[in-house]
Amino acid sequence: MANLQVEICGVKFKNPIIGASGTVGFGREFNELYDLSLVGGISTKGMTLEPRLGNPVPRIAEGTSVILNAVGLQNPGVEHFIKYDLPFLREKGVVVIANVAGKTLDDYGAICAKLDGIVDMVELNISCPNVKAGGMAFGIKPESIKEVTKTSKKALKKTPLIVKLSPNVESIPVNAKSAQEGGADCISLVNTFTGMAIDIERRKPIIANNTGGVSGAGIKPIAVRMVYEAVNAVNIPVIGMGGIMTGEDAVEFLMAGAKAVQVGTANFADAYAMPRIANELNGWLDAHNIQSVNEIVGVLKLN
Repeated sequence: MANLQVEICGVKFKNPIIGASGTVGFGREFNELYDLSLVGGISTKGMTLEPRLGNPVPRIAEGTSVILNAVGLQNPGVEHFIKYDLPFLREKGVVVIANVAGKTLDDYGAICAKLDGIVDMVELNISCPNVKAGGMAFGIKPESIKEVTKTSKKALKKTPLIVKLSPNVESIPVNAKSAQEGGADCISLVNTFTGMAIDIERRKPIIANNTGGVSGAGIKPIAVRMVYEAVNAVNIPVIGMGGIMTGEDAVEFLMAGAKAVQVGTANFADAYAMPRIANELNGWLDAHNIQSVNEIVGVLKLN
């Protein structure tokens, strides 16, 4: 059996398979099916300072090899997480990555301060609209990425900071560099693409919010390319995600340079996806006589 352990920013993961934010909640439901300790880590549901109800329904739509969602960051708030969900996750022996969001820079700083030192890592969701800057998402422009990263990093004295990049931008390399310049310890990508699905009988979008975030197997080739670009733009670790359904998919991201991967939409199609993908990854490594998963990170050579 190959060694699947990876280390990112001093945090040790038993394997490189992490549950992607928004697809595994806070882990409780999946723990009813299998021991959460089988996966490397959990990136929590995106949290805000105060509880949020999210967007009106319908907020999920299916497409060919993808799904669209516009959940709207429904969550119980950071205080509820600290009191009820964090102790549960701590018992399970998985790396706890707190995914956080806000409407202003102050929101990001405040929520990071609350989580500093009590979670293993913080992951910034910067695809949220900045209400003090005309509603444009923090993650669109390099300047705002750098600013929100600096604000969050200043509040984190003990906990490493991951910045999760949006793919709906002009340049992934430029934005990755901006996150690094702002003080990010690590970046993760890709977040969802913006898309639309139409009910042709009603002649209206299926999702009440009109547009939603596209994820699933259909986005994988674009995500792999963007991860490769990010890896070659920065000198901090990169966590890759986007359409990973199998162990072989994970191998692609690792070869492109990701140190670990997040599995999201696959969890909806197969509730046992994460431990299965970890086993498939191990099987691929064994079949190729590779002793450690770290040996394949960044081995991609362009034609």
